[in-house]
Amino acid sequence: MKNTAIIRIVCPDRRGIVAAVAAFLSERGGNIVHADQHEDRENGLFFMRVEWDLTGFAPAGEADFHTEFAPVAAAFAMRYDLDFSYTKLRVAVFVSKYDHCLADLLYRYRAGEIPCEIVAVIGNHADTAPLAAYHNVPFMTIPVPKDDKQGAEEKQIAAIEECRADLVVLARYMQILSPEFVARYPRRIINIHHSFLPAFIGAKPYHKAFERGVKLIGATAHYVTEDLDDGPIIEQDVLRVSHRDGLDDLVQRGRDVEKSVLSRAVRWHCEHRILTNGNKTYVFD
Repeated sequence: MKNTAIIRIVCPDRRGIVAAVAAFLSERGGNIVHADQHEDRENGLFFMRVEWDLTGFAPAGEADFHTEFAPVAAAFAMRYDLDFSYTKLRVAVFVSKYDHCLADLLYRYRAGEIPCEIVAVIGNHADTAPLAAYHNVPFMTIPVPKDDKQGAEEKQIAAIEECRADLVVLARYMQILSPEFVARYPRRIINIHHSFLPAFIGAKPYHKAFERGVKLIGATAHYVTEDLDDGPIIEQDVLRVSHRDGLDDLVQRGRDVEKSVLSRAVRWHCEHRILTNGNKTYVFD
């Protein structure tokens, strides 16, 4: 396990930002192992991600870091997040009946490809319970009746809080979350939508794509907001199809794209590689 810290910074663009951050870390014994940056000229903003080795670094504690870094942050009007690689995010996965995205997440989690702890799988159906059991992940069934979705969400929120989940992943969870639920976890819910957004939002995108005779199908992983399928996009990919592909072919072939796109998005979030500004994301390598 790496012993590193990661800082992600957003601030107005001006000279001296990189030098100030590098000097702050160097003066305290920090060895930078990865750094990346982006200048948004249209909005006059600067985005930066820096990862450094904590061996011999002082200040040692998070509180001390914030205290000592405050003058630098104030001088450049920075908004920043500080994270540590040795603290894995706790993830709760929501699922319905389709299991391909869940299966891929669980496999990559067990293989160490996604640095997280999947602490619960929560389904509105019990179909994927055996898959969770195979990977030794607790499974909970919370049905979502049409006449009591609020009650179901209250149970889901209680489960999330009980397992202390930092992130909720909707792995083809076929229910629309309420605005109140979404507002409770801003930028902490990732969804996979089975189309190349903004095309074919909402239900049955493969049906809509088939009816339009598209030549490309895709998938989009995004943060969930109150607006359906309109949150900041994290990752997308496409697959070429033709008139020879029927609706079932689109669905079957699209599953490969869906699961890989979702797993990449979850990994990048857990590796603290994503910065957001408004409805846009900046994903650093």
